[in-house]
Amino acid sequence: MIYHNEFNNIKHHLTVKNMGNRLSKIYTRTGDDGSTALGDGSRVDKDCDRVEAFGTIDELNSVIGMILSHQIPEAISTLLSRLQHELFDLGGELCIPGHNIINPEHVRQLENDLDNLNLELPALKEFILPAGGKATSCCHLARTVCRRAERVIVCLAKTQNINLELRAYVNRLSDFLFVLARTLARYENGQEVLWRPHNKK
Repeated sequence: MIYHNEFNNIKHHLTVKNMGNRLSKIYTRTGDDGSTALGDGSRVDKDCDRVEAFGTIDELNSVIGMILSHQIPEAISTLLSRLQHELFDLGGELCIPGHNIINPEHVRQLENDLDNLNLELPALKEFILPAGGKATSCCHLARTVCRRAERVIVCLAKTQNINLELRAYVNRLSDFLFVLARTLARYENGQEVLWRPHNKK
């Protein structure tokens, strides 16, 4: 798994002078039996809740990368790049039991970002469809993956001790991505795609 490989390489290079390539070997064959190693060296099944959690965070980060591949305002690009780094930290935290990185300040910053974006938007009077331009659609996809990540983290927290700030951060991030999708819709198309109920003329 990407987080396990990266954190093992980080720990290795903290003890050697020759930095070299951090990911010198991609495949290890150690996971062929359906297990994987966490950042602390312990092995778990690949379908366990913890692996599902940081795997879904990795998926979310990849979808945010898709948003960044489109033409979007520079300020939003800078913001999303920061979030990608934070999500990699979050995934690393999930990969190493007992390791805490995400803190209340991360949540507060995300709330500030959300509030600032929302100030520029009109009040939402109708449900909107997850559609629009390319960046907008990718943002809606990121939002739904974020919600799934939140569900998996909630499930994990029922059986293992995790940093509770993770739940707050991911919950706030899904709200942020919704507001960002509204912002991008106006940037790309000038309007949002409103839901038309079947019984509404």
